[in-house]
Amino acid sequence: MLIDSHCHLDKLDTSHYAGGLTELISSTQAAGVAEMLCIGVNTQQFPNMLTLIQDYDFIHASAGVHPLGIKGEVDYSLLAQQAAHDKVIAVGETGLDYHYAADTKEQQLEGFLQHMAIAAQVGKPLIVHSRDAREDTVSLLKRHADLELGGVIHCFTEDQAMADACLELGFYISISGIATFRNAESLREVVRQLPLERILVETDAPYLAPVPYRGKQNEPKYVAEVAQLVADIKGVPLAQLAEQTSANFYKLFNLSRS
Repeated sequence: MLIDSHCHLDKLDTSHYAGGLTELISSTQAAGVAEMLCIGVNTQQFPNMLTLIQDYDFIHASAGVHPLGIKGEVDYSLLAQQAAHDKVIAVGETGLDYHYAADTKEQQLEGFLQHMAIAAQVGKPLIVHSRDAREDTVSLLKRHADLELGGVIHCFTEDQAMADACLELGFYISISGIATFRNAESLREVVRQLPLERILVETDAPYLAPVPYRGKQNEPKYVAEVAQLVADIKGVPLAQLAEQTSANFYKLFNLSRS
């Protein structure tokens, strides 16, 4: 069984399912996806997200403020309270994005540090977003993150040097549908070099739908397409890839198997 290690269920349009989110989840499970991690990106939206998934014990949550959402004052004391919730297994999505928001660099740096402090406080791993910020991301993790708790670099799109640096820190690398894109050969080459025991797979749904669904809304069940690609690259059966990435997920987030 597969696990979608990063999705945004509260942002999905479920209108094409007669049964709404319940039917989408059933469709996801029928596709062999046993668990999901629904990602928090905003303290104001977190309560509604939590309500949406509260009754599903196989859907986990994270609490965080996305770096692209850090534009003004952020209530980090509220974020710490949300991160301590029993259903929350990770802190983030946090990190740095200089591609889309270089103008908020200083606020992003402060936010990243705050998330790392909260992760250490609540004893939960980090979910890290990094785009065009390789040096700062690795440097801050090395100096300020609790490396015993570790974390994951989600939707990895960077080079081998950054992958190696993050692996050296004990972090996991999560592969998304981007790896299926025609122009992503350099990313596929990084995947070839990654150790199986440090890989997660994700959709980032509703964003970044993999081939052959590119251009459509992404859904958690499409993590199977990502997993198949990674299995093919690594030269292992899909069942082995699913078993290993699930084991990696449980280990990172300190969970018992369902």
